[in-house]
Amino acid sequence: MVDLTQTAGTRLERYTEKRPQEVLLVMAEVDGVVDQVAIFRGFSSSLVRSTAFDPDLPVLPDHAIIQAIDRLHSPYDPNEPRYIQQGLTWETIQPVLEAAGV
Repeated sequence: MVDLTQTAGTRLERYTEKRPQEVLLVMAEVDGVVDQVAIFRGFSSSLVRSTAFDPDLPVLPDHAIIQAIDRLHSPYDPNEPRYIQQGLTWETIQPVLEAAGV
């Protein structure tokens, strides 16, 4: 059963744990600032601002407003990204997450 009480960031991290062949690039607004976060194999890292050394600290806080999610094949090469899907919203990625059991 899918635990829908988990934060968006936690669910996306769990998805990449189950799908290590994928990288998620998430565009989100955090405290009025647009951030781009890469999520791979259960870990998140901001591509715009510094990321805490503690992997237990969320990169995407509960109040983040997700603008778009791209699914890419790993390994991620910013010069030659290999997209699976682009421009997903939090609502449109739900079937993908649920199919993975997260």
